[in-house]
Amino acid sequence: MPNPFRTIVNDLRAPLERDPAARGWLDVVLSYPGFHALTFYRLNHRLHRAGVPILPRWLSHVARFLTGIEIHPGATIGQSVFIDHGMGVVIGETAEVGDGCTIYQGVTLGGTSLAHVKRHPTLGANVIVGANASVLGAITVGDGARIGSGSVVVRDVPANATVVGIPAHVVALDGKPVRAVPDRPQVEMPDPNADAIKHLMRRIDRLEARVAEVEEAEREETWSWVI
Repeated sequence: MPNPFRTIVNDLRAPLERDPAARGWLDVVLSYPGFHALTFYRLNHRLHRAGVPILPRWLSHVARFLTGIEIHPGATIGQSVFIDHGMGVVIGETAEVGDGCTIYQGVTLGGTSLAHVKRHPTLGANVIVGANASVLGAITVGDGARIGSGSVVVRDVPANATVVGIPAHVVALDGKPVRAVPDRPQVEMPDPNADAIKHLMRRIDRLEARVAEVEEAEREETWSWVI
């Protein structure tokens, strides 16, 4: 198990490196609920792994009351994780969060099963999850992926991909835009204006052809009189 002191130092360093609003380590220690929640979690997780009953869950409840962030003691969270603002964040029991991840307010790492199995997502290293996004089920989000704010992710995300939407879909991969391919056939609805324009164009073509015939007939009649 990682050195607990080094782990807390890494938790402290993360907002200093990634939040321009941080004004030093004392600012983080006193006023960053994400750091407070992670510190509570580190203790609760050790108690949970040691098989201590009731206490880890009760302490996580206290931490949620104090910080607005709910982290189940059974979750696995790596080094240098930054929970920014944090209000409303929920991290479920079997969730795994890799080193260097950044999680914004309102994020849910939730489950979609009632069975006692792996039912929460796994985030790789350096994943960024935007505000109010939901990552649901035993899915995997690859290293370096980015999840847009408000997205709902229900399937695996490739490494270094950017996903947005409900349900979330890949819009960029390795920093390059990805052309969206619809998951279902698109139905083309009739356009009455386009049909009317096509009808008018056909009538104009016929009228122009008729005018050309009349003009040609008049020219022939004029030449016949000259001759």
